[in-house]
Amino acid sequence: MTLTQLSYLIAVDNHRHFARAAESCFVTQPTLSMQIQKLEEELGVLLFDRSKHPVKPTSIGEKLIQQARTILNEAERMQQILQESKNVLEGPFKLGIIPTVTSSIVPRFLRQFNKKFPKIQLQIIELTTEMILERLQKDDLDAAILATPLDERSIIEKPLYYEPFMAYIPADHKLGKESFITNSEIDIDDVLLLNEGHCFRNSVLNLCNSSPSLSAKNVDLASGNFDTLVKLAKKGYGMTLLPYLYAIDMSTEEQSFIKPIADPKPTREISLVYTRAELKIKVIEELARIIKSSVPEKLLTESAQVLSPVHQV
Repeated sequence: MTLTQLSYLIAVDNHRHFARAAESCFVTQPTLSMQIQKLEEELGVLLFDRSKHPVKPTSIGEKLIQQARTILNEAERMQQILQESKNVLEGPFKLGIIPTVTSSIVPRFLRQFNKKFPKIQLQIIELTTEMILERLQKDDLDAAILATPLDERSIIEKPLYYEPFMAYIPADHKLGKESFITNSEIDIDDVLLLNEGHCFRNSVLNLCNSSPSLSAKNVDLASGNFDTLVKLAKKGYGMTLLPYLYAIDMSTEEQSFIKPIADPKPTREISLVYTRAELKIKVIEELARIIKSSVPEKLLTESAQVLSPVHQV
């Protein structure tokens, strides 16, 4: 039994597909399959039910996979101890990040992070909150940046900043001539939303305390990115809400349609989350410091109206 075999075992469990697992391990499928088979022969048990699609761990396989994760975590911890003793940090660091944060925050911290950790191979993976939590539980991510608070006891949340919502309202909209708007003026049936699965959508629904009515619209419009929502708003399909950092990066012309929302300002809390405090904690703590230093200082103060990223039914 080798650590390499255990890493292949975990990869198959993560992907539930031998070809994708092999690709993630940068080996051929026959190589990975042969090593899994050797491990099964050594242990005297079948680890996966290959008749299932996707493949599924057997009952004993599930228990052994969990133990394999523990073994690899401890082996990684040994490497961390050695690196810390030499005052050198190196190796891969997998960072999950939700799509509504990526474009506004990654360019702010990336250069400084690479300068601080030249030997760390930072892998940034854009995922939904649900997928991030799943991969954190499987130790397939070292940390993630997402909206909080979340009702997840297994993760540690380190708040980074508090980002107000801004309204994008075209000039010909009924609220287009207002210098600001209030929460009560936001009509959910007039708001263009992101697709389901985005936590920003959930926060907007929580702000309005309701869900959009399909009967109130001729067409149900939703998108996976803010750029499309802005273009739809400009075409007269309604207004939309945007996070502050996205809004301030827009062109001067586009910013002329941005309206602040009066107090209490709806806000989202963005945090760095992780599950294993003892592993790579120095990188995590420094990443948090770098991100905080990269955003406007006024976003570091906790807001009175943090909206939950989980839709409150």
